[in-house]
Amino acid sequence: MKQPTKAIICAAGLGTRFLPQTKAMPKEMLPIIDKPVIQLIVEEAVAAGVTEMIIVTGSTKRPIEDHFDRSDELEAELREKGKIEQADQIKAIAEMANFVYVRQKGSPKGNARPILNAQHLIDDDEPFFVFFPDDFFRSEVPRAVQMLDVYNKTGKTVMSFAEVTTDTVNQYGIAEVGESLDENTFCVKSLVEKPDAANSPSLLAQTGAYILTPDVLPIIKREITGKGGELVLGDSISELAKTDKVYGTRIKGVWHDTGNPLKYLQAVVDIALENPKYGDVFEQYLKNRLK
Repeated sequence: MKQPTKAIICAAGLGTRFLPQTKAMPKEMLPIIDKPVIQLIVEEAVAAGVTEMIIVTGSTKRPIEDHFDRSDELEAELREKGKIEQADQIKAIAEMANFVYVRQKGSPKGNARPILNAQHLIDDDEPFFVFFPDDFFRSEVPRAVQMLDVYNKTGKTVMSFAEVTTDTVNQYGIAEVGESLDENTFCVKSLVEKPDAANSPSLLAQTGAYILTPDVLPIIKREITGKGGELVLGDSISELAKTDKVYGTRIKGVWHDTGNPLKYLQAVVDIALENPKYGDVFEQYLKNRLK
């Protein structure tokens, strides 16, 4: 069975919730202590065997390209100052994978548009990852590796899920669940976009990562529009689920959603508390501050 070695990372959003910060810096570059969110996504994809990152960007996203490019001048200066470990770290970022950049274009817009923009880089028989860089997991086994395990068992499209509360289902795409494969893996009959609590089919929310099989591409190309007249990837997957198996897996780990300022702050605090270098000192600071 062909393995997914390419990932499409959808990074063209304007990040309006973080203005004015995102006027000059992409929201995907917001730091989680010392790493931008998008680097955490790249690292989990690399752990699952991805060698080519196709990053779909917009007009203000040049810092993403700079981050994953070599910086010979910076590396040389660090080595000259004896900061060898930091120089090696900067070099390693650029060597994690082959990075390809595609500018998002076309309408209607929506979270399926980047896939249409990048489809010419995907072979007709090739499964591939898709990531939205608002979401990441803190877990022993990277989310993408957990998803790959399900794909290798089923050979079908796989999505990542986490359980949410009743009062937050209206913020996410929620799974209508079919038969279970195991305690964490299940068939997805459809995705319901941002339902109200009374009509939510479950409490399982989609968390921004997919392994898509090639048979979903013809459906996406039909440009099925959903709420707000946008191309919603979940609608195409729901259409695929009518004729083929689609699987979801509940990811083992702690889900962090950085899509708005409050959730971003919560993610930074959680990661900082787990950090072996800063965690204890930061925890004591918080205790003192909360007094």
